[in-house]
Amino acid sequence: MQAGVDLIQLREKDMSGRDLAALASAAVGIARGTNTRIIINDRLDVAMAAEADGVHLGGQSVAPEIVRRHVGNDFLIGVSCHSMEEALKAEASGADYILFGPVFDTPSKRQYGPPVGLNKLSEVANRVKVPVLALGGITVERVRPCIEAGATGIAGIRLFQECSSVEDLVSELRAQFP
Repeated sequence: MQAGVDLIQLREKDMSGRDLAALASAAVGIARGTNTRIIINDRLDVAMAAEADGVHLGGQSVAPEIVRRHVGNDFLIGVSCHSMEEALKAEASGADYILFGPVFDTPSKRQYGPPVGLNKLSEVANRVKVPVLALGGITVERVRPCIEAGATGIAGIRLFQECSSVEDLVSELRAQFP
């Protein structure tokens, strides 16, 4: 949490609800008093039980407006989107942010089709009013082009898994935008 990461999404799709709730509670406890917000992937029940900061919804998840009926306005609702239509629908349904991609090729996102590219990222970021985070094949060198295309920020899996120090990586990323 001291690394300066804004959001951490717990994306443990194969973990039992009980184990995920324990992990989420621990993460929320560690993040308490920092600027880092903990988001739970697709499990509103776990997010609420752990007092997480939000939930991230996929394409097969319940709609954001349904989630909003059960949570306060400070509770973040993110939605994964792969097209302009999905982004517009997510925004209209009450998403607080959109995770858009895959912008670049990445093995973990090939099931969603070919990369959308920087032009589509730009179109979406300039059309919706909620923050858009770029995802998919993000490297240190690709952060600036994503931000210049209109993304509010980036999200990554491999970028953070393969670094030797999250704190050093975040410092390097932030240094690109003094």
